[in-house]
Amino acid sequence: MPRAGLTPQAVVREAAVLADEVGYDRLTLAALAGRLGVALPSLYKHVRGVEDLHQKLAVLATAEVANELTTAAVGRAGGDALRSVAVAFRGYARRHPGRYPAIQRAPDPADPEHVAAAERAVGAIYAILLGYDLGGDAAVDATRMFRAAVHGFISLEAAGGFGLPRDIDRSFDQMVAALDIAFRNWRS
Repeated sequence: MPRAGLTPQAVVREAAVLADEVGYDRLTLAALAGRLGVALPSLYKHVRGVEDLHQKLAVLATAEVANELTTAAVGRAGGDALRSVAVAFRGYARRHPGRYPAIQRAPDPADPEHVAAAERAVGAIYAILLGYDLGGDAAVDATRMFRAAVHGFISLEAAGGFGLPRDIDRSFDQMVAALDIAFRNWRS
């Protein structure tokens, strides 16, 4: 018997919490059903399968990140905005280690909600880049550079990949400062 009040949104929200606890790659329908106190077949009333669950989690996490990046950028420009957004991105990954991998999915063009959330997230970065006079193809390249640098740092940090005796936050700040210099001196 399905649990009263269980909705697709509630299933995805609980999946997000579970992913943060056990890891994105260990998020299964069986674990989620157990967490929700329902039989596994009951979940199929709310999601079509694990791939659908991962897609819905990607939408949720991308929308959350878009909100955080947009909020971080408001009222800031240049290096201050860049640093604020990078810190917000890293902070989200630290607070939500199971959801964070879900935002690495490219938006599914057949999912307008996912596309809209991704456009808002990228839009926050594009707005900052306009302050560096970077638009068009240069903005695409600079956005990819920003994302690759910050994601790479986040991934190495999460995996315990920084063993040298130097403050990790200081290294992060140096990386963001280097991105600021690169964007200020961009040659198209």
